[in-house]
Amino acid sequence: MAGRSDAQRVTLHPMERTVLRSAAGRRRATFRELAEELGMKVDAVAKAAERLQMKGLARVEEVVVDRIASLSEEGMEYAARGLPERRLVEELRARGGSAELEELKGVIGARTVEIGIIWAKRNGWIEIARSDGRTLLKLVRYPDEPTEEEQVLRLLAEGPRRMGELGALVSACERLARRAGLVAIKEVREHVVTPTEEGMNLAVQVETLEEVSQLTPELIKTGRWRSVELSRYDVYAPVKPVFAAREHPLTSLIRKVREAFVELGFQEVKGPLVELAFWNFDALFQPQDHPAREMHDTFYLAWPDRGRVPEGMAERVRAAHENGGGTGSKGWRYRWSVEEASRLILRTHTTATTIRYLAEHREPPVKVFSVDRIFRNEKVNWKRLAEFHQIEGILMDRGVGLKHLMGVIKEFYARLGLREVRFRPSYFPYTEPSAEVDVYLKELGRWVELGGMGVFRPEVTRPLGVEHPVLAWGLGLERLAIIIYGVEDIRELYRNDLSWIRTVVPIDLR
Repeated sequence: MAGRSDAQRVTLHPMERTVLRSAAGRRRATFRELAEELGMKVDAVAKAAERLQMKGLARVEEVVVDRIASLSEEGMEYAARGLPERRLVEELRARGGSAELEELKGVIGARTVEIGIIWAKRNGWIEIARSDGRTLLKLVRYPDEPTEEEQVLRLLAEGPRRMGELGALVSACERLARRAGLVAIKEVREHVVTPTEEGMNLAVQVETLEEVSQLTPELIKTGRWRSVELSRYDVYAPVKPVFAAREHPLTSLIRKVREAFVELGFQEVKGPLVELAFWNFDALFQPQDHPAREMHDTFYLAWPDRGRVPEGMAERVRAAHENGGGTGSKGWRYRWSVEEASRLILRTHTTATTIRYLAEHREPPVKVFSVDRIFRNEKVNWKRLAEFHQIEGILMDRGVGLKHLMGVIKEFYARLGLREVRFRPSYFPYTEPSAEVDVYLKELGRWVELGGMGVFRPEVTRPLGVEHPVLAWGLGLERLAIIIYGVEDIRELYRNDLSWIRTVVPIDLR
């Protein structure tokens, strides 16, 4: 036991030793009693007691040590004017011991009479009789002395009282408390410390040696270091969690995406959230009767509802749509409307941003990307949002082709830890050839689609005055986020759940 005690002793903080010795002397004590005895703050005693409990040396429990009774506003009124049953029998006595029910209600109030009847009848003070269709109240016994309940009201009218001060009137006070809205009885709770058997044994053995946390020059010079003990660090002591400031996980991922593209030699570009249908659809050779342009897929502005289409470029885009515009294509073979192209929308993809940039930078090389918000008229559920982010980019240079695009996308995902990437043939109105981009997730054991890519068609590039191949891609950011952070519901990314934001860590995808 000696070895156990010595080992245990050195792990006790001086404050824990002091509280343990004092609690052992009392066998059972409240935080307040220990604080008064030791000249400590109650919070300090509480902290030491909780640590003793964690070490199995004490038990801490919350107990009711007192109860305080006080009157409500209605109770104060009854104390001043009398309980309903007292006012009722006083009125009956004043009327010779009998009165009609309705007449009494008119004099002292219907509510007072109704409550008074209940308690006066229960006390045996009145009887109720019926005669000729009338209800009569008769006084049977008049209480000359104040009842216990009335005595309690008088005492509490002077101020709140501890239940222990009421003596024999405690039961009467509790009866009043059961009557709605008269007396409130508040429990006073305190925490009590009771040493365990091991704590009692250890309390006898702990030394009262002064303990210090730092060896100072003064201790060395005076030689007092010989009579003190240096406290040891308890690495297992409980501490409050510290939540340092951190980025939102989605913000962190956006930063990593930007860093990946910048390292690959790309420049970030920005564009407006409110966009012309011309840049969002028409300049990308998307026909004006395409389903994606319907209101159930796209958000259209009500006011202002129109913008200005660039005139010279509009004519070249018109030609591309109607007959191919000299690109070797037949176009979509319909009458293109500048009115439709001038409609204002919330952009449905950031390709509108990169195509705007391309229209102003026609000479190679062009290497730009965008990570920004887009909007789709989607039904929000666990895998879809109406507002989300897209990773968009284009690469324009002499002699580039699909193999270069595949290399860029593979390298981008590799920098995020996703090394198994595949490409499947697909169709998009503005690229040819086109492909879907999938990545393999070992944790799920399957391939997951993350976006699309392709080479811009001549019907897109020629009206802009671009003569060289343009590689383009659009990748989903939120889909990437739910993979990296192991989220099953895409809405979790935007719920601002602090516990999730503080604790979530990226999955190791390597």
